[in-house]
Amino acid sequence: MTKKSSFYLLIASLALASLACSIFAGGPEYPAQTVSVSGEEVLTMREQIEQALIAGAETGFVTLQITESQLTSYLADKMAQQANPPFTDPQIILRNGQMQMYGKITRGWFTANMLITMNVGVDETTGKPKIEIASADFGPFPAPEGINSAMTAIIDEAFTGTLGPVAVGFRLEAISIADGIMTLTGRIK
Repeated sequence: MTKKSSFYLLIASLALASLACSIFAGGPEYPAQTVSVSGEEVLTMREQIEQALIAGAETGFVTLQITESQLTSYLADKMAQQANPPFTDPQIILRNGQMQMYGKITRGWFTANMLITMNVGVDETTGKPKIEIASADFGPFPAPEGINSAMTAIIDEAFTGTLGPVAVGFRLEAISIADGIMTLTGRIK
């Protein structure tokens, strides 16, 4: 093999190797402490919701606490079930009255970190979670269409949709977020 053909082979190998990889395009930094993802956390969250609603059927009042790990695991599970998820590697951070959701977005060969900061409250008309995006940073990419409605649907399903008939008659009254825990209070009608 000549030097010239070896050079072309090296260039072709590098070009093929770069096609197999994605290029990181930046975006907001993930938190220093990451939240672990576990299928058991999803089951624990569902059991806690079900037990809170069953207890609430007797007392009329429901109080439920959901952790960052439970929400992160739930969201990771939902994203894994989608053929083409809007983002991957979710991390949910619950601090100072807000929910921060980190993830990775891929567009073609490019991957970037994203951060959506949300205010979570209660829609007084429906008694369901109400999510308002306070800020969104998708790195160099434009915001995906319908991100607000998609996040509202995911959070709503996390609290009520997974329970089916058990959630019938539940009305959410307040949501507070602090120190890694989201506390929900409500009533059984």
